[in-house]
Amino acid sequence: MFKKILIANRGEIALRVIRAAREMGIQTVAVYSEADRESLHVRFADDDVCIGPAPARESYLNIPRIIAAAEITGADAIHPGYGFLAENAEFAEICAASGITFIGPTPEQIRTMGDKAAARATMIANNVPVVPGSPGPVEDVDDALGFAVEIGFPVIIKAAAGGGGKGMRVARDADDFARSFQLARSEALSAFGNGSVYVEKYLDRPRHIEFQILGDTHGNCIHLGERDCSVQRRHQKLIEEAPSPAMTPELRKKMGDAAVLGAKSINYVGAGTMEMLLDEDGSFYFMEMNTRIQVEHPVTEMLTGVDLLKEQIRVAAGERMSVTETPPLRGHVIECRINAEDPARNFQPSPGKIDVFNLPGGNGVRVDTHAYAGYTVPPYYDSMIAKVICQGRDRAEALAKMKMALETFIVQGVMTTIPFLGRVMDDPHFAAGDVHTKFLETDGAYLLKEPIP
Repeated sequence: MFKKILIANRGEIALRVIRAAREMGIQTVAVYSEADRESLHVRFADDDVCIGPAPARESYLNIPRIIAAAEITGADAIHPGYGFLAENAEFAEICAASGITFIGPTPEQIRTMGDKAAARATMIANNVPVVPGSPGPVEDVDDALGFAVEIGFPVIIKAAAGGGGKGMRVARDADDFARSFQLARSEALSAFGNGSVYVEKYLDRPRHIEFQILGDTHGNCIHLGERDCSVQRRHQKLIEEAPSPAMTPELRKKMGDAAVLGAKSINYVGAGTMEMLLDEDGSFYFMEMNTRIQVEHPVTEMLTGVDLLKEQIRVAAGERMSVTETPPLRGHVIECRINAEDPARNFQPSPGKIDVFNLPGGNGVRVDTHAYAGYTVPPYYDSMIAKVICQGRDRAEALAKMKMALETFIVQGVMTTIPFLGRVMDDPHFAAGDVHTKFLETDGAYLLKEPIP
């Protein structure tokens, strides 16, 4: 087992890794930018190293400085968290070349599943359902249009190396296609340095369902149930829950088997998620695989009792994972992401000093956060400051607990999404579990438009 783990990240996920490592008797190293000097992950780690100025490219994305920090502190492993370098195959390779274990999948697995076109081809070769579309990236607009006509409009043009909703454009008809194609290519090139795009059939009202995967080097690979991440804004998840309100035992088995089959096809090692789209008719399709821990991993932890961070560490150390079959799912869990943003101003980021920070509590309520009263939310990084996770015996109880948690979560000094999320909880469609990825553009559009008191 490792003696010391460096966390190549910040915020609540850095604290989460520190907690798991310390419970396992492993020391930790925090790296931080000058903007994060007062962050809690710096305070609670055994060692800490400043790795540069506030901009991420000069600190959290600076591989030589992170490796140097690991070497000078004697860290024998690096946990990348999520975001930043978590799905960077080159970083994983450099860790290995430096004699440091990367707590995550292999560089080859990251590279294969990080390229959406390559991931799609891998799934097709292993009989995992994929959304109808081009077999790979398409360079010529006329060829791309041919694929679009063949599969039928509307279609979505997606960056092959993309993520986070960038490099994606919907074309409703042939007249709109050329413009959407060029916009997607241009945005993909700007965001990822790679202008390759492919074409897929566009589903109007799908659910976003992801299966938590866990695999080790001893041939074990399982799923730990699904999470429904359908409530999104601009392709960014806002609310996650499990089990999915749309799931049946039969559908879970079919989707779960497909997810595990896809992961086994690349001998996946570590924690990851198979992202799928569930159509209204019950058809489901592979979308992408995230080769890292997810923001919403606490949902699965509360639902199954499995500590995913500890499992990541065990697997990376060459040990067998502690669970080898899907455990029973316990009740229902809902997670809300709390962002320092102003919903009344189109969710504009709201950095600044937090004056009051009162956390909710009670049975079945978990809060993962790096913020505190007196903490200054920096303007340089993602605006998420906390995650509230509530577990109930059923969905109705989990929903009631979440409403109470949001009402008693008090933040003053910066604007947050708490009031907005509270209104979503009260929406009749959400209360009934009747949501899809376009919910906030259709049935719930009023939630974005009406002023929040």
